[in-house]
Amino acid sequence: MSEVAERRRPGRPRKERGAGSARTGILRAAAEEFAERGYEAASLRAIARRAGVDSALVHHYFDGKADLFAATLEAPLRPDRMLEIVLAGPRDAVGESLVRYLLEQLDDEKSARRIVVILRTVLGSGPGTRMVREFLTREVLSKLAALSDEPDATLRAELAASQLVGVMMTRYGLQVEPIATAPADELVRRVGPVLQYHLFGAAGTPVS
Repeated sequence: MSEVAERRRPGRPRKERGAGSARTGILRAAAEEFAERGYEAASLRAIARRAGVDSALVHHYFDGKADLFAATLEAPLRPDRMLEIVLAGPRDAVGESLVRYLLEQLDDEKSARRIVVILRTVLGSGPGTRMVREFLTREVLSKLAALSDEPDATLRAELAASQLVGVMMTRYGLQVEPIATAPADELVRRVGPVLQYHLFGAAGTPVS
């Protein structure tokens, strides 16, 4: 089959440039769209228009908006996928599983350096703060809140997330000792039950 015929097969997105440059152009357009409009308002269709490609090509390279957003950040960790994996396991192990997964993904030098860059972006006052906040609210916090039927479900989710962010900041960003070099199992044992309490514990009941 000729190259032209191959490109025109039904269901195959038509590429107008090399695969590498097309993907790079989409990432560049996505970064601009997210920065200008935030995560919520940005759409894959608008990103495709900005990149000058068919929207099918965006779907060809990326699973969805969350996947594309993570790619623009070069994130070493996909928190939305982390939840999918952890929540597929036992409910009574969610807290410890979240901490363990986080440490497994970030406990190497390259991932640690990248997460520090992202944390600095989030803590700044530019457009990066808004788009990361919106991403976390939609793809992470809302899913954590859905685990509870309690009226304070949103607060529970945010408190649980704050524990994970705290671990990232102290272990990888500030490198505060002894948490920076503490064994992963030790952090799982200590922090996991706190997350479990925030998500599922009875209000007013101290952490055991």
